[in-house]
Amino acid sequence: MKASRFHLATLKEAPADAEIVSHRLLTRSGMIRRLAGGIYTYLPLGLRSIRRIEAIIREEMNAVGAIELLMPVVQPAELWMESGRWEQYGPELMRVKDRHERDFIIQPTSEEVITDIARQEIRSYRQMPKNFYHIQTKFRDERRPRFGIMRGREFTMKDAYSFDRDHASALASYQAMYDAYVRIFERMGLTFRAVAADTGAIGGSASHEFQVIADTGEDAIAYCPDSGYAANVELAEAVPLLASRAAPAQPLAKTPTPGKAKCEHVAELLGIALERTVKSIVLATERTDPAGTDVWLLLIRGDHELNEIKAGKVPGLKGFRFATEAEIVDHFGCPPGYLGPIRTAKPVKLVVDRTVAHMADFVCGANETDFHYTGVNWGRDLPEPGTDGTVIADIRNVQAGDPSPDGQGVLAIQRGIEVGHVFYLGTKYSAAMNANFIDDDGKAKPIEMGCYGIGVTRLLGAAIEQNHDTKGIVWPRAIAPFEVVICPVGWSKSEAVRKAATGLYTRLQAAGCDVILDDRDERPGVMFADWELIGVPVRLTVGERSLKDGAIELVERRGLASRSLPVDDAAAAALEALGRA
Repeated sequence: MKASRFHLATLKEAPADAEIVSHRLLTRSGMIRRLAGGIYTYLPLGLRSIRRIEAIIREEMNAVGAIELLMPVVQPAELWMESGRWEQYGPELMRVKDRHERDFIIQPTSEEVITDIARQEIRSYRQMPKNFYHIQTKFRDERRPRFGIMRGREFTMKDAYSFDRDHASALASYQAMYDAYVRIFERMGLTFRAVAADTGAIGGSASHEFQVIADTGEDAIAYCPDSGYAANVELAEAVPLLASRAAPAQPLAKTPTPGKAKCEHVAELLGIALERTVKSIVLATERTDPAGTDVWLLLIRGDHELNEIKAGKVPGLKGFRFATEAEIVDHFGCPPGYLGPIRTAKPVKLVVDRTVAHMADFVCGANETDFHYTGVNWGRDLPEPGTDGTVIADIRNVQAGDPSPDGQGVLAIQRGIEVGHVFYLGTKYSAAMNANFIDDDGKAKPIEMGCYGIGVTRLLGAAIEQNHDTKGIVWPRAIAPFEVVICPVGWSKSEAVRKAATGLYTRLQAAGCDVILDDRDERPGVMFADWELIGVPVRLTVGERSLKDGAIELVERRGLASRSLPVDDAAAAALEALGRA
């Protein structure tokens, strides 16, 4: 490829709405252009990287026996009604009507369609295992699209779906896809972690996320440096921080705490550690009977944060909401800030975090404005946790320094960007949609399923968040739009420069290298700045002055290390720098 025949459209400034590095650099380097909120055009440079990402994915999917097909972007609502997700999915699901007023959706994912295919095409256990995948446009109507392509509305995803006759076979398919994902992200040159995760709206009973490590990541990952344990903070188990409960040493006392509605302020006023306080969080769930609403009080230590995913898994709390102030006053007799479990105005359902269940002589709200109880103890001032309807549960986020759940050290926290997700679905969709097969005993059984997604266009942004410097993008070789750029200085003025640059270009092309020759005749500073912004891994500079010494300059984009090489050695050196020698 020659630059004069390509489309290069670099910008000096990023758009004002570009909040993160990848959004700024993708726009400035001429890889994307915004069409509407969360919707982007991928210009030729960006599309080249996307195609390289797709090629790696296809190779690894095909290597594990997955079969490519292509499912529609627009899907009939009837399938989503069968699975139950028409009502469950929420406002991110783009619902549309055709001219006949029939309901359709613009797909965010394809579980329903692939299950419909399976129930038509797979009749016998002899046809399994089977794994279908496609790389297709998706649409999720994000309420607030942001971060460029990292949280857009329209995007490209690879989704795959496995079909097996029994649980053991399904787990083998799951592991095969897990291993394929590891190879995919390793080949892309990314630093990543596979972490246990929540199944979310997809459903199922087992799940792992693949997180590209980046300081700007939206997700927090808990991991143990001394073991293989890793999980999204949403799922990471928080073990009790107290091995056992001490005997009461203080009397219960109602203590004035005027104007101190937060645990931090109460601890400061009382001159105690924040870890001695207990935070009260009030939730509500709706009942179908005329009685209406149940109010729940959740207790966590004052220095901890509620994990809403875990809270939603407590029996009875699925689909909870935060209680209104009117509901809080009705059940506790005072507004938020001074709430606690002792002598509530009306009965509430009590859920106690594991660590709080082991606390003694703690401080909590007194259900009276400007007052807290000190010296609170279980069994004396409150029913023993786990009795009298009180539930003990893991409902908090882990923190750095917490014991690792595997008992092999302490946890550390780092940020990550989710780029892949694997789910074991079981029979969630096949049972709901009657996707059955005939087993060797002659009986009809629901197909065991798994689903596996990779955010193709999101990988473009995630790779940049992990690989950039002050000058621009630093692409890993495997997904760069070009592997080598040749920058001739004085292209129109020097026959020697044109001849040497063209010779290099021809040799690299013959070696299978994805190379671009910048024949735009730009000034060296402009050329170098453009290619440092774009992030091509290797630059070869051909100038008349260096040619007189029989040399060419090679610059590696990562670190911008440069060296002078004999003309005849430059092509081989470029391939060696790419790891292709």
